[in-house]
Amino acid sequence: MKAKRLLIATLLVLGLFSLLFILNQNFSTQIPGEIFQILKWVALGLATWFAIEKQNLTAWILVAMFMGIALGSDFPEISKPLKVLSDIFLRLIKTIIAPLLFSTLVVGIAGHSNIKQVGRMGLKSIFYFEIVTTVALFIGLASINLTKAGVGSNMEAQNSQIEKANTMLAQKQSHDVILDIFPENIAKSIVDNQILQIVVFSILFGIGLALVKNEEKKAAILLFSEGLSEVMFKFTHIVMLFAPFAVGGAMAYSVANMGLGVIGNLLKLVGTLYGALFAFVALVLVPIGFMVKLPFKRFLNAISEPVSIAFATASSEAALPKAMENLEGMGIPRKVVAFVLPTGYSFNLDGTTLYLSLASVFIAQASGMDLSLGQQIQMCLILMLTSKGVAGVRGASFLILVSTVSSLGLDPTKAFAILAVDALMDMGRTTVNVIGNCLATYVVAKWEGEV
Repeated sequence: MKAKRLLIATLLVLGLFSLLFILNQNFSTQIPGEIFQILKWVALGLATWFAIEKQNLTAWILVAMFMGIALGSDFPEISKPLKVLSDIFLRLIKTIIAPLLFSTLVVGIAGHSNIKQVGRMGLKSIFYFEIVTTVALFIGLASINLTKAGVGSNMEAQNSQIEKANTMLAQKQSHDVILDIFPENIAKSIVDNQILQIVVFSILFGIGLALVKNEEKKAAILLFSEGLSEVMFKFTHIVMLFAPFAVGGAMAYSVANMGLGVIGNLLKLVGTLYGALFAFVALVLVPIGFMVKLPFKRFLNAISEPVSIAFATASSEAALPKAMENLEGMGIPRKVVAFVLPTGYSFNLDGTTLYLSLASVFIAQASGMDLSLGQQIQMCLILMLTSKGVAGVRGASFLILVSTVSSLGLDPTKAFAILAVDALMDMGRTTVNVIGNCLATYVVAKWEGEV
């Protein structure tokens, strides 16, 4: 009850802050800035007290997110070094992913010896991924054509964006969508954090183990894999205790480094993207949830922590271990979670594909080029292929955007200016990627009769 009263008090202070801000902006009222500062930090203090009383990781993550925003806004120089907190967390998460995926997939496949189910899940997953990501592409197109956010935009890239873009382009490597699914060296796949390659290796290893006739040898490997799986989930619990610090550091760094002076011309783009992402969730993912009779309350409870981590860190990988654990906790079998969720990280990037179609047309509009409907559909068909299997490539979204813009006959340097707000947009599209993949896991489990 005390936590509830603290939450109400926090919301009241925030409401008063918002009311005074509106009065200050739209009327002749002149409210001293100190009042806003006091209200902001009182609200944060109450929110922190609420998190202490609630003793809930999600509450701590949300408080840390707002604390990071306040620090980044008020103390930018102090906030910039806090990125190290997020980097530490991401490094620890990356150490979890490979052994966790390997152990859960091996146990799921060899422990049940149902190799045919793996094939069925693969086909159903790819079918679902293709349909949903295609819809996401066309929602992106519809949104940017509706708002025409790029028309009349003065897109001038700053030196910082040009340097960042050139760094990404310098690291560009040839990418074969089919070939890059398969590992040439599992150690290299782990080092490069190629999730799909780790999944493929683990599946083949699990199938190989299922075919072993010697039950004693088979049981030894299975026992090791089961033990490794349990240890890695405990490892995840330990690492997640650091999540609020990572989230706060990531938000503080992002706010402190965001070039507010160059965002003016791109605010309409950011607004269009977030509106399109919301429309995709409301018009596509929610109806799918109703069709498969998704238990929405349990599902939202399961994804709240992973989604908040994904939003703050702009990293799907950071949310993967906790998402796997929570989805399993809501009743989805481990073998389904371990197969569908990481596979979706390469083939079901709903937020990213929506962003790519939207941003490509935005740049064309800003360049004064009027794309026909046929050209836009052709662009979507290209994006359906080029956006697959690149989740592990640094700056992949930007590289694909540059390639798409070039194919339209536009100057690829026009895309550089978008990097000014890329961090803000990345938070939104990564969040939708995680939500979409969590839902996909439940859908495939439902099709398989596992839930």
